[in-house]
Formats: sequence, C-alpha cells, structure tokens
Amino acid sequence: MLYEAGEVLRFDELSIRAGARGILSVMRTLTMLSATKTVPKSHEPFVARSSSGERATQSGILRSLSPLAARVMKDNLLGVISDSSAFFDPSEDEMKSQYSGIIIGNSNIPLVNEGDAIFHIARFEAIQETAASVEAFQTTAENRPNTVFDDQTLI
Repeated sequence: MLYEAGEVLRFDELSIRAGARGILSVMRTLTMLSATKTVPKSHEPFVARSSSGERATQSGILRSLSPLAARVMKDNLLGVISDSSAFFDPSEDEMKSQYSGIIIGNSNIPLVNEGDAIFHIARFEAIQETAASVEAFQTTAENRPNTVFDDQTLI
C-alpha cells in the first residue's frame, strides 16, 4: 500500500495524520491489526463528480491567496501572478476560480510558467456540507498537533 500526499521536500502534518489513520483503518478491516477499543464515528463520504485545474495565464511570480482545502466560489480571486520581467511596467494577472468548489491541490512554488497547473478544485453538489466536513477534520487534527497514536488508536 502506498499513500502519497502533500508535496516534495515538505512535511504536511494534516496529510500525515489522515494517511496514517486511513492505512490503519484498512489494516484493521483486513484483520492485519486488532480492532480499536473505540468505534470511530462513521461519516458519509463526499464524492466529487468532477474537478478542474486552474492554470497560470502568464509566467511570473505567484502570490497565492487561497490555501489548500479552502472553499471557493466562481470568480473568487485565487492568486496574483506578477510579471517581473518588465522592470518599469510590471503587469499583474489575477487568477480567478472558474468554478465553485474546494481546493484539493495547489502549487507552493512561487515561480510559475504560463500553462502551469496552480490550483486543483473539486466540485460538489452540496459544497457547504463538504466544506464543513473538511473544516471539522482540520480542526480536530490541528487540536492534537503532536500526537498520532494513543494506545494503538489513531487520534
């Protein structure tokens, strides 16, 4: 089993916790590990039926204004790309969301080339419920920043 999340050369604690929790859950389901003492609360998964990528419309320096897992509405400002090659007349291009959804992927590299994928937005029918679920997970994970296991139970 291989779990990939986050980005190269960075640790994303939230993704690490989510991945560890998922892998342990699969291992328990396959009876590779004993069942947990407490039964985790079951959540109905949200399924994105479609997603779209937002690409850089020019080369330059990206100032991202929308973080990963942010809820965005159509035409929300996602970031600004500055063309620093024109020293006396620098231009800026606003990146706006083409769709409403949740950012499920983004580039953290500030130097972008025209056409680079910058944001990946998942689209849901019930976006408010999905956004609330993502926020609840993040809040739970962030409130326990230094713990992953407690008596062999992922928390």
